[in-house]
Formats: sequence, C-alpha cells, structure tokens
Amino acid sequence: MKSILKEGETCWRIAKADRLSIIIDAADFFRHAKSAMSKARRSIYLVGWDFDTRIDLIPGNGDDRKKKDQLPDQLGKFLNALAERNEDLDIRILKWDIGLLNSITRGETPFYILKWMFDKRIHLKLDGAHPSISSHHMKLLVIDDQVAFCGGIDMTVGRWDTRDHTDKEPLRKSPMGFAQGPWHDATTCLSGEAAKALGEVARNRWRLATGEDLSPEAASGDETPWPEELEVGFRDISIGIARTAPEYDERKQIVEIETAKLAIIAAVKKTLYVESQYFASRRIAEAMAERLKEPDGPEIVLINPEGCEGYLEAKAMDSARIRLMKLVQDADIHDRFRLYYPVNAARTPIYVHAKMMFADDRIVKIGSANLNNRSMGYDTECDLILEASEGQALLTEKIIATRNDLMAEHLGREVSEVSEAIAAHGGSIIKAIEALNGKSGRGLVAVPMRELTADEELIAESDIADPERPAGVRYRTSSFLRQRFGRHGKRVGNAAAGQS
Repeated sequence: MKSILKEGETCWRIAKADRLSIIIDAADFFRHAKSAMSKARRSIYLVGWDFDTRIDLIPGNGDDRKKKDQLPDQLGKFLNALAERNEDLDIRILKWDIGLLNSITRGETPFYILKWMFDKRIHLKLDGAHPSISSHHMKLLVIDDQVAFCGGIDMTVGRWDTRDHTDKEPLRKSPMGFAQGPWHDATTCLSGEAAKALGEVARNRWRLATGEDLSPEAASGDETPWPEELEVGFRDISIGIARTAPEYDERKQIVEIETAKLAIIAAVKKTLYVESQYFASRRIAEAMAERLKEPDGPEIVLINPEGCEGYLEAKAMDSARIRLMKLVQDADIHDRFRLYYPVNAARTPIYVHAKMMFADDRIVKIGSANLNNRSMGYDTECDLILEASEGQALLTEKIIATRNDLMAEHLGREVSEVSEAIAAHGGSIIKAIEALNGKSGRGLVAVPMRELTADEELIAESDIADPERPAGVRYRTSSFLRQRFGRHGKRVGNAAAGQS
C-alpha cells in the first residue's frame, strides 16, 4: 500500500495530531469554536476569506447565556469580552482585503473593523498580498498553538445550519433578520503537533500580509483548549498539511493540494466519495475520466450544490460543470460515475460548501479547496489529509464510518442502513445510494445534463471567473505521481499534463 503523502509534493508537512474530529455543519463548528476560544490563554489566530462580527455563534442561546458561560454569542462582542477578560491574550484576525467590500455592502457595522485595525489587543489586518482577483480562501482558527480548526466554514452570514437542514429553520437567519437557505459544510478540530504547525501556517500568512513576524504564543501546562463537548473522532494519527498559493512577488507557486488530489485519484481502488462546492477543474475531471475508463477502476460519487450563487458565478461555474460532466460521462463506459445534489425533507436544495474527499477506507482530505481551477493555483488554500496505513483496522473503520455518516445525512437514513446497503451491494456506494434514495423527503438528486447556450459556451471557455494561475505561470506535472502510483499515476499524470 503506497502512501500518497510526501512532504514537498502532496503536502507541506506531516505532523502528529493527538486528537482530531471532523465537524459537519456550522452549528456544531461555531459552538465548539466558541468553547475553544473561551479557554484561550495566549493567542487566537483567525485567518479567512470572510468574517462577520454580527453573527451569533450560538443562535437562540438568549437568556440562557448567563447560566452558561457569561460570554456573549455575537462574534464581535465575544472577542472583545475575551480581550477584556485576559490582558495577555493576543487576538489576530486576517481577512481577505477584497472581502471588506462584502462587509460594507451587506450592512456590517464598521465599528469593529475600524476599532480593531487600531486596537492593541485585537489586531485586524486586511490581506492584500495576492495577485489581482486572487482570493485568500483558507479558513484557519488556531488557539494557543495547541488546538486548531481547519476546513471550509467561514465565520460569516449564511453559514450556520444544523445537520437536519430543515426548511424555514427560525434560527437560520442573517443579522438583519432575513431567512437563509439550507447550508452544508465541514471542518476539522485537532490538537498536538499538527495544531502548532497550523499556527505556523497562520503566522506565515500574517507575515506575508503585514510584514510583521509573530512569535509562537503556546500556553504552558497540560490543559489544552479542546472544546468541552466535542467527541474525539481520531487519536494519535499523522496528518498531512497541504496548501495552495499563487506565485506572487518572490514567492513561488505552491500546488500541494492539486498534486494531492491527483494522487488520491490515482491511488483509489474501489470508491471515491467527494463533496465540493464546484466541479470546474478540467485537470481533475480528466484524471477521473482516465480512471473510469479502466475495467477495474473505482466508482466516483460527487456531491455538489444544485447550482452556484450569484449570476456570474452561476453562469461560469455551472457552465464549466456541464462541460466536465459530459467529458466524464463520455469516459464512464462502465457506469461508475454519479453527480448529485442534496435536498432536505421538503425537497429544497441544500447548498453544498463542504470540500472533502474519501478514497476507499484509507484516505480523507478535508479543507478549503474546491474542485475548481482557482483552488489549484490561484487562491490560497489549506487542506488536511488523513491516511491510514496497512494494518490500522480501527482507523480504516472510522474513515468508512465517517463517510457513511455523511451519506446517511444526505439520504435521511441511519448510518447502519447505509452500511448494510453497501455490504448488500458488494461494496458499491452507487448501488447503495440508489437502493436507499427516495423520490420524496430527504435525498440526493442527479444533476441533470443539458446543452449549453451560446453565451454559456463563451463563459465556459473564459477563465475570468475561475482562472487557474496568474498570467505567465505554468503548470508542471509532478513526477511523484508517476513514480509512486505506477500505471494509475502515469494515466492521471498524463491527463494532468493534457496528454492522451
């Protein structure tokens, strides 16, 4: 069994995590993040695409707050309360500079933004160290260099939801009181050496954006700020930390995530289960197509939203998805590819913002990177890769259980039903989904194939909305793929390089 992890190729660093949990949907993430930050003694780093100081971390907490932790739920007030309670606490917030426009246009008060930009304890900086129209997309929260969250959930409007994704959920609303649609997302929480390494990622980002070097602020003592109610999913495991960063000034491009995704596609044997906001990377689609052509290749199930948000994004990304669907379906001569979007009990589409890959029973990748061009070489991203080695039976069981739990959520079933259906169909997740999927209530709906209009064809050919790399920067196929994965790596590598 060949590992996909190699420092300098598919990841920046391999580090030990003494605890790791995968957190599904923002209701749990916000609650656990508040718990962990409440225990911070030395430092809190918040690095992300967007933050909204008006959101409640625990909506509906209301009067019960005084009985629980005496700390406000609104993000801005909460961080201020932490700073007032502990004068030694250093809070650093790094926000994408163009994201500031989102804050202003949606009505967010400038009070916190202006105050924190000149505050001595809460330091807010806008990150402009990127090529034009590039996005700082990674989402990190690091507490005392001891506990870290890394995934796809932003602390902003429209993210909070429970795993039920019920229609007309009264707590799922914007700070202005407007109803928000169902939203599916995912992140991780981990502790140990890997958390400290993510603290280094955050400090590196801070230095590039501000020119200021931060020293590690690890708290001493045995007690760590692990969230009180968060059950530990995995213990004492090695984690690969993978990044994307565009070439900028003296920094060379970083394509660890892209190489890791191609390595996962090359390595998978039976089942590849993927959740992503987009399906727009031709290189990834071609790599999948090569594996689907094989008589003994894997099944591939991809979960997307029904469509993208916003007119231009929908036109560009949905058009690209249709083109790549056709490419993959044409290669799917053995009928092993499915592309679905989830619906809730009222058959309302659930927006998928999660970014995860599960390969067989041995690999999980989760983070901020989508299956689109930007996530491969134009935006900044951070993913975690968990890989089981041969003989780690407990770890492989937990990986499968986590994947089946996600499938059960989308199908409105018990995890045991999903596990039994997969076993009954010889390990096929496609046949299990088809057996459990209903035409009413919670379920998965196939993304329909259609012809593109003339203007959609033009947009799909353009890279304005989804550029792959800054102008003049080329993609170079990693020789690691061919060397490590034999014929599968060669086929995927050739597809990545645009060769037949």
